Amino acid sequence: MKTIGLWSVTLLCTVLACCVSCKSKQSAYKAAYDQAKERQVEETTFVQEEEIAPVSKSKTAPTVSRQERITPVAGEDASGIKLYSVVIGSFRNKTNAYSLKERMQRDGYMPVLGENEQGMLRVILTSHETRQEADASKQEISRKYYPDFQDAWVLERRY
Repeated sequence: MKTIGLWSVTLLCTVLACCVSCKSKQSAYKAAYDQAKERQVEETTFVQEEEIAPVSKSKTAPTVSRQERITPVAGEDASGIKLYSVVIGSFRNKTNAYSLKERMQRDGYMPVLGENEQGMLRVILTSHETRQEADASKQEISRKYYPDFQDAWVLERRY
C-alpha cells in the first residue's frame, strides 16, 4: 500500500512539474510576443511623414547640367560632340556603354560615346550649339522614352 501511495505521489509530482514547465514556456513565449508587439507599436507611432512638395512640370524649367572636359572614344565622330549634349547613360563598363549606343542606333539616333577625365563613358544621344536646344531635346527624349532616361542630363563641354 505504501508503494502505491509512493507511486501516486511521484506520478502526481511528475504531472505537476510538466504542467508548470509547459506553462512557464507558454508564458515566456507570450511575454516575448507582447514585448515585440509593443516595440512594433512604438516604432509605428514615432514615424513622421515627410511633406513632399509637388513637382511642377514647367516646359521652360532648365534641366540639370554639368560641365566636363570630354573627348570622343576612339572610332567615334568628334564632330558629334558640340557645346551642349544630352547624356542618357554613364558607364565605367564599355560593354554597357556600347550596348546602349547600339540600342539607340536601332531607334534611329546617331549616339556618340565620349569619355571624361575620370574615365566615365558618356552615351551622348544628341548634341547642340545652344543650351535651349539641348534642354528641348532632353525634354523630348524624357517624354518619348518614359520612364527610361528620366535621369538624362545636359553636358556642357569644356575645352
